[in-house]
Amino acid sequence: MSTRNLAHLFRPQSIAVIGASNREKSVGAVVMRNLLEGGFEGPIMPVNAKYQAVAGVLAYPDVDSLPVTPDMAVICTPPATVVPMIEALGQRGTRAATVLTAGMARHTLEDGRTYQEAMLDVARAYGMRILGPNCVGLLVPGMKMNASFAHISALDGKIAFVSQSGAVCTSVLDWAKPRGIGFSHFISLGDIADVDFGDVLDYLGSDPHTRAILLYIETIRQRRNFMSAARAAARNKPILAIKSGRVAEGAKAAASHTGALAGADHVYDAAFKRAGMLRVNDFEELFAAVETLARARPTKGERLAVLTNGGGLGVMAVDELIAHGGQLAELSEETIARLDQVLPETWSKGNPVDIIGDAPGERYEAALKALFESREVDAVLCMHCPVAISSATEVAEKVIEVARANRRVNLATCWVGEQAVREPREMFAKASIPTFDTPSKAVQAFMHLVTYRRNQDMLMETPASLPSDFTPATATARLVMENALSMGHDFMSEPEAKAVFAAYGIPTVETHIARTPEDCREMAAQMEGAVALKVLSPDITHKSDVGGVVLDLNTPEEVESAARHMEERLRATFPDAELSGFTVQRMARRPGAHELIVGVSNDPIFGPVILFGEGGTAVEVIGDRAVGLPPLNMSLARQIISETRIYKRLLGYRDRPPADLDAICLTLIQVAQLVIDIPEIQELDINPLFADSKGVLAVDARIKVAIPHNVGKRLAIRPYPKQQEEKVALRPVNGFPEREVLIRPIRPEDEPNHHEFISRLTDEDIRFRFFGLVHELPHSQMARLTQIDYDREMAFIAEGRRASGGRETLGVVRTVTDSENDSAEFSIVVRSDLKGSGLGQILLKKMIGYCRQRQTRVMVGQVLKENTRMLHFVESLGFRRTRTVDEGVVEVELDLAAPPTEAEGA
Repeated sequence: MSTRNLAHLFRPQSIAVIGASNREKSVGAVVMRNLLEGGFEGPIMPVNAKYQAVAGVLAYPDVDSLPVTPDMAVICTPPATVVPMIEALGQRGTRAATVLTAGMARHTLEDGRTYQEAMLDVARAYGMRILGPNCVGLLVPGMKMNASFAHISALDGKIAFVSQSGAVCTSVLDWAKPRGIGFSHFISLGDIADVDFGDVLDYLGSDPHTRAILLYIETIRQRRNFMSAARAAARNKPILAIKSGRVAEGAKAAASHTGALAGADHVYDAAFKRAGMLRVNDFEELFAAVETLARARPTKGERLAVLTNGGGLGVMAVDELIAHGGQLAELSEETIARLDQVLPETWSKGNPVDIIGDAPGERYEAALKALFESREVDAVLCMHCPVAISSATEVAEKVIEVARANRRVNLATCWVGEQAVREPREMFAKASIPTFDTPSKAVQAFMHLVTYRRNQDMLMETPASLPSDFTPATATARLVMENALSMGHDFMSEPEAKAVFAAYGIPTVETHIARTPEDCREMAAQMEGAVALKVLSPDITHKSDVGGVVLDLNTPEEVESAARHMEERLRATFPDAELSGFTVQRMARRPGAHELIVGVSNDPIFGPVILFGEGGTAVEVIGDRAVGLPPLNMSLARQIISETRIYKRLLGYRDRPPADLDAICLTLIQVAQLVIDIPEIQELDINPLFADSKGVLAVDARIKVAIPHNVGKRLAIRPYPKQQEEKVALRPVNGFPEREVLIRPIRPEDEPNHHEFISRLTDEDIRFRFFGLVHELPHSQMARLTQIDYDREMAFIAEGRRASGGRETLGVVRTVTDSENDSAEFSIVVRSDLKGSGLGQILLKKMIGYCRQRQTRVMVGQVLKENTRMLHFVESLGFRRTRTVDEGVVEVELDLAAPPTEAEGA
């Protein structure tokens, strides 16, 4: 999927309506009426052999008869006619169609294909994009285009709305218009045969007419395309989503409605957070959140101060804040003293700041100034309830006046009531100050800002380095897995699972296999201290539930006796279960350790998912869990842990020291890497994982294996491509001896070294690379350079060792590939003191090879004319000058479909 030809869909210059009709209330009649009444300025061409004219517009009997080739066609005809219509349009040169027809997937042709499959086959042959089928259509008010059968038009605005449900589309249109809410685009996706959420996000993410993107989602079909597009668009503008099917019953309904499986709700939550999106629950909250994000400045903190003339209102706001996981600002002694000077003695002396019911505008003004100057306050919610003594309008005037001089703290207002506060609310709206009619809505809006900032921070955060070197023995783990599969087992034995974990550096309990009770006794005699005995059976998953676990056995005789009783009990209770033997493992003595669970499940929508929470035998009852998508780093792992209830206990309390959080994070990263490297792993449990101040220990383990399907796209986010790493030798230059460097893809953890790398470039190198003098890039820009989406971008760095120890960045080459994989724009820069070492040629050849491997058509780049050294360098590798962009910039291009040049292959 891609943005190819989407401009023809969303900004067409001419439209054909296939199946246009004069029959009242037919879809073809409504579409024609909407297009004409909307005022679309290009040709509107009805196609229907039954009519000479439709709605007063000359009609045409077929596509071949149209006077001009339509950019986009709206198809309103029965299912059997759609495929031939797409064929005729494709031959004519039309590159986009909106198919309103329903039932395309329910009817089949003689060759077994559904009408929908046949329609897509024809459309792809002509490069035509299809919106729908079974959709309401689309509206682009800025173009006066209403290519839909909606009952009401849309106002022009800066918000894009994209929905899977046609009923939701018409309901939102009906809801939004009387509220004065306008749209840049209003798109009904329908059955998503072709154009999907990812395609639309890619298009709207760079659309200058769209300020925010709103999504109504029932299910996601293209996991990686969605995540890549959402993460890219969310860096440019807010993306807010409603996801239906929050509970199991709702999820079943969604699956029935869309004909696709609905993923678990908490996995959608994790995906939205990872993409930097904000999730809301209903339409009122959706549009309120848009207004909040648009009017409020980005919040830099989460500490809220509540200013009110009514104590009850303040308490309500605080209750709502705490219930939503917000943070109430703790006023400093300095701030309280400042408020004491300007408020009556009877004020609340804390937060919420109750300034008493008779507070006039001057008192609000003085209190707000004190709170705006307070360093422990990040945002203020200013509330007012109508009283006879004070004017709500006069108070609003003072609040607006103070707000104009405030440049640091976010401000929201809540004037409670109706008639008496109508004018103040209008005043706040004109002053672009967010205003709400209830404490609940005001606090909810503040938490939208907080949650949005948290999710954006996840996009931009520089992760910490791993606490220890992590080099998995993947070959060893794969050998164990292949052995289990070759024996026809769905589940690895516990010793096999622990061997896999050990290969990935996860500490495990010493465990041995014994076939008979006598073997158990001999094994225990060789082990020091108490042991645990467990049944070994591929047919028994939860051993403790069937009496298959006995702990604290102190002598070999006790172990043998326990094994005999266990065998007798299992033979009597589960006669059909295969008893492979027993495991004898050393008792893990970790008094006071927390019992955790780390697991992996396979979500039908987003693929492998990492789970973390409180473990033990009652794990399902406790229900304390958080999930995340692989791959993980230290920051993402800690974020997952922090979302559980057990997190606060892991930080330590009373005389219990904090658990080793770095070790827990590393375990999550190791498990994530394990499922990335070995796609045969379908499910995984470490329960319990003991965690305390000394580290972690995997006590019990379970891994389910199966031959995977669609290995290439099973992960929602493409992981670090380690296979691209290679070591090369540089020539001696400028006093540097010949040395070996590592060429590898860039990682988010490289940001600190990247700052240092840019600081060591000369002014000329910086100007040649950035077309201007940039001595230091802000964190947001540097994060964008180091936190790349490997599915769409690539950056190879050259990494060497400092003489003083540690690693440093010596050079970088990067490409950004368009959504068609047609063109990759490249840039390259090498540290100034290493020119002549051959590093530039090594890096660019590496990137050329990578782009050829991806089957990209061309590599292009822009070079300053005065940078003659770079021009000669790229031309030596086969690039040619194609055009002059402006007076000082030349574009160069390499045809990747052509055979490699001798210089490139050297």
